[in-house]
Amino acid sequence: MKGLEDLSKIYEKVYVLRLGHRPERDKRITTHVALVSRAFGANGFVLEGICDDKVRDSLLKASKSWGGKIDYICNVDGKEYVKKWREEGGEVINLTMYGINVEDVIDKIIISPKKKLIIVGAEKVERFYYDNSDYNVAIGWQPHSEVAALAIFLDRLFKGRELFYNYRDAPYKIIPSERGKKVERK
Repeated sequence: MKGLEDLSKIYEKVYVLRLGHRPERDKRITTHVALVSRAFGANGFVLEGICDDKVRDSLLKASKSWGGKIDYICNVDGKEYVKKWREEGGEVINLTMYGINVEDVIDKIIISPKKKLIIVGAEKVERFYYDNSDYNVAIGWQPHSEVAALAIFLDRLFKGRELFYNYRDAPYKIIPSERGKKVERK
């Protein structure tokens, strides 16, 4: 895709807020939510209530090898973070099985120039987040992975452009190949 712009410049800010991380139970899932956030165009990953060095280290390792930068913020009060985000003029998107189908709201979200906070829950999400979100968005109405929901939502938000973006500062670049693995070292 020629002339692909830096994804971080499309919107002022796209952050993902992970609620309810339980390190003993969610370590791989939360890490995957963080890595999908980074790979699919988000500028920041926020972990509610706790700091998890393994999640941070995975983000740093991915950026070191594949380029780019994602802000990592941890140990925040999720409710206060949402309130502040909205006070600063941002909009909040809660990914939930109980929301409006992504196809029915994505165009409205795309045209809004506001910074975006995408909420991804780990356990039961409190009513506060439904009531304080600008959009409660469903990626279908069947039980599924929050990792899948986030990937699909970000793909719709960036209209698939994130799939073609390579960071300029990446030490490694994958060379597409029908068979085998080809990696170029810059």
